[in-house]
Amino acid sequence: MAAPRLHRFDTATLPVTPWKNGGGTTREVACHPAGAGADGFDWRVSIATIAAGGPFSEFGGKRRVIMLLAGDGVRLQAQGFDHRLAAQYAPFEFAGDAAVQCTLLGGPSTDFNLMFDPARCTASLQVLDAAQALPASRGGVVLALRGGWACAAGEGGGTATVLEEGEGLWWTGEHPAFSVEPMGGGGGGARLAVVLCDPAGDS
Repeated sequence: MAAPRLHRFDTATLPVTPWKNGGGTTREVACHPAGAGADGFDWRVSIATIAAGGPFSEFGGKRRVIMLLAGDGVRLQAQGFDHRLAAQYAPFEFAGDAAVQCTLLGGPSTDFNLMFDPARCTASLQVLDAAQALPASRGGVVLALRGGWACAAGEGGGTATVLEEGEGLWWTGEHPAFSVEPMGGGGGGARLAVVLCDPAGDS
């Protein structure tokens, strides 16, 4: 079993890659396996800023989960769905090979993106607003969206890593269960994005 590799990141310092069509930019948070191309990854997490409408890139065989972080949001239209991504922190999943047309609902929007290959792994995205124990997983990401969060290995038994807003952790290899808790009780406004990934077929 692979030893865990835990990485800390700050979204403010992630490299920014402009889209070829000039419609936005992407900041990659994590990709597994590292350096995998558009067709070779098991899972990938990124943050995109959409500045202009247009077609989404297609990723055959992949699943996509998109979530609005900031801005007015977008309308996503494809055969089988017409979705307004306007509610903050509400994940929306669709097939990566869907021919999606994106239209801005106002100004630019910033979105959290999870893509994964369902033939190779399972993956989920959720947003927490209170303390919770997370199960062990072979890969994943936690990102403080609002407020500070304490993340400790085990159910509160390990030394906590404190994440300020915009900071996060990602890992590959079997990682022990996490205990996550908003700093200062959260005050009702704390939010933490959690992505958990495991190889397909794991029970």
